Amino acid sequence: MNNKSVLFITQAAVIAAIYVVLTHIANTLGLANQAIQVRFSEALTILPYFTPAAIPGLFVGCIIANITTGCMPLDTVFGSIATLLGALGTYYIAHGLKKPTDPGFYPSNKVKTWLSPVPPILANTIIVPFVIKYVYGSEGTIPFFMLTVGIGEIISCFVLGMILLFALNKRKDAIFYGQ
Repeated sequence: MNNKSVLFITQAAVIAAIYVVLTHIANTLGLANQAIQVRFSEALTILPYFTPAAIPGLFVGCIIANITTGCMPLDTVFGSIATLLGALGTYYIAHGLKKPTDPGFYPSNKVKTWLSPVPPILANTIIVPFVIKYVYGSEGTIPFFMLTVGIGEIISCFVLGMILLFALNKRKDAIFYGQ
């Protein structure tokens, strides 16, 4: 195993561990598993902007956090898939958009930065309401749960995530060394 592989696995493991800890903190405060879920850990979904190691780190962290906070098995599966899709989307926005021959259609780095939290917001807003309704049998409609989950995701991913992005961006070369 080369140094780059070890670094990738280490970064993914640290991200997973931080995700679990932050989810437990939000859960202790009663914020992680309600209709409006403000999981502090979801702010980490911005990390694929910096490193691809965040993708498996967030996915595994979400699985572990959901299991250890007592979520139902289908919530663990579909909630973790939502986090994975969001992480993949964030990485694609930050790194996958190739510059076309017509630069007028290519988003600037500033636009890509501000779009980075959108995939996890959308993935969770679309998937999690069905989990709340059909796995937990909560009273309410899918559009209502989309609204409440969306509000929580905007707080977690956009507000907290962008604060984290701008804070980390100043030290990204030192923190995400080797990417």
